[in-house]
Amino acid sequence: MTTTYAGLPGGVAISHLSVYDWPAADGACGGTPHMHLACSEAYVVTGGRGAVQTLTASGYEVTPLQAGTVAWFTPGTIHRLVNEGDLRITVLMQNSGLPEAGDAVLTLPPEYLTDPETYARATAIPVDAPREEQERVARARRDLALEGYQALCAAEGPQALAAFHRAAAALVRPRIAEWRERWRQGAEASAAATGAQLDWLEQAEAPHLADAAVRAEQPVSRGKFGMCGRLDAYES
Repeated sequence: MTTTYAGLPGGVAISHLSVYDWPAADGACGGTPHMHLACSEAYVVTGGRGAVQTLTASGYEVTPLQAGTVAWFTPGTIHRLVNEGDLRITVLMQNSGLPEAGDAVLTLPPEYLTDPETYARATAIPVDAPREEQERVARARRDLALEGYQALCAAEGPQALAAFHRAAAALVRPRIAEWRERWRQGAEASAAATGAQLDWLEQAEAPHLADAAVRAEQPVSRGKFGMCGRLDAYES
């Protein structure tokens, strides 16, 4: 029976985010609007100020962000980070970092959501390209996603948002087996280890305590062009 789990608590992952200060067509600076389908995500604001704009079936909201704020949202929340002054965030991601490893669909206009190949051509950042080219592509996809986001915000009735939900679900369907394995090795394994520990303790036993360990990590990549900003990412 497994009584230990080596990952971060609860099978989460973290990254440090410096939100883009690139101005968009609407005058706001910030990141790329998108939605997660199977994961919650939390922001711990460590510096600066800004806001997160969100769109759900319940409507549009703006949540102010400043140092010390903790904000989180559940799957299905379209979100856009707005940088109003050096906004820096530690991001907590469910399921071993799945939100940055595939569980995200950008709010592109509908013609880019028809199939995985079309979507990938519009969103992929070439990893081997010079940094200037990576930035150009990241800004272009941000602006394209903003077009679709603004159309969703302006739409009357639930039809447009429901259509985006259906298109997003169809886009990620081919990757569900891969996601399920990440969940099994992360959040499910973490919960199972806790259950086993409680079983031992209920019997006044504690073999897992002999396996106690301390771990520390440094980021495995720095300054990566993410959806919302430049990321310092850790091993998930």
